[in-house]
Amino acid sequence: MSAEGAAAPRPTEDLTDRYDVIVIGGGPAGLSAGLNLVRARRRVLILDSNRPRHSATLVSHGFLTRDGVSPLELRALGREEFAAYPTAEFHQGLVESLEPAPAVSGFVVNARGVRGSADRVVTAPVVVLANGLTETLPALPSMRAYYGTSLHSCIECDLFEKSWAPLALIGTTSDLAERALLVSQVTDDLIVFTHGSEAITPAEEAALAAREIAVERRPIADLVGDRSGLTGVALEDGTVVARTGGFVRPLWSVPLGYASGLHLEVDGEGYVVVDARGATSVPGVFAAGDITPPGPQQLVVAAGAGARAAAAVTRHLLGAL
Repeated sequence: MSAEGAAAPRPTEDLTDRYDVIVIGGGPAGLSAGLNLVRARRRVLILDSNRPRHSATLVSHGFLTRDGVSPLELRALGREEFAAYPTAEFHQGLVESLEPAPAVSGFVVNARGVRGSADRVVTAPVVVLANGLTETLPALPSMRAYYGTSLHSCIECDLFEKSWAPLALIGTTSDLAERALLVSQVTDDLIVFTHGSEAITPAEEAALAAREIAVERRPIADLVGDRSGLTGVALEDGTVVARTGGFVRPLWSVPLGYASGLHLEVDGEGYVVVDARGATSVPGVFAAGDITPPGPQQLVVAAGAGARAAAAVTRHLLGAL
């Protein structure tokens, strides 16, 4: 057989805990990175705690060919595709530390097994961080009852399904006015609830009023509803404002305590700073998905970022970067 038609060499069997790449996080970004790397015949381990941020969301939207799919189903499909390659390994574990390991020319990762899986200590010359964000929802007693069904956090993902309904936007952050404008694209009945905060400035309130978007500044006591879903927002003074759905702005944080020893460069909000390739400030460490500076928090965007990072990792391992 000619060199052009020769089959790619089979990987040498290796049962040690040394990999070409360790991916931390098994969501769309991590799975996409892993899939592209095993297709380059790299030995890849994905470590995932199986605690996805959007586990309450029943369907997701905007992912080409998968519009309306459950996020959990999308993860399951991604794992199946990744695991079909001979150099792929997926392990359920919570990463507790990621540290430089000069003795092995790379990094060492300690992961605690969850749900009966084993603890792992593994090494690789390259690590991809794709573990996503943690979120804190407004502390309302019934929030979890409606989050993921009547109320959502991703405007880009779930806006269309809320068209022409009386909607609420609940939050306490400085980007609330901008989010209100996005939500107003599909309804002419929107109330922004600041929950007693100063999230909306007087100037922003006037600009929203010009678009017939109301601002309610009184604190919220709870959400109310029935089997059909949300029916209203109950204020602390006893007023119930009728609403059938809407959006909530959680507080997001980047869980990077496990990587504190790397001293990664982060921005003012704690997001991992990356270049156009997904490379961080630490050589050999790449990042993709929601832990990088904010953009649309859509599954398809995260998957694309994972693929981009994989392309950069491939070149890095070849010494091309």
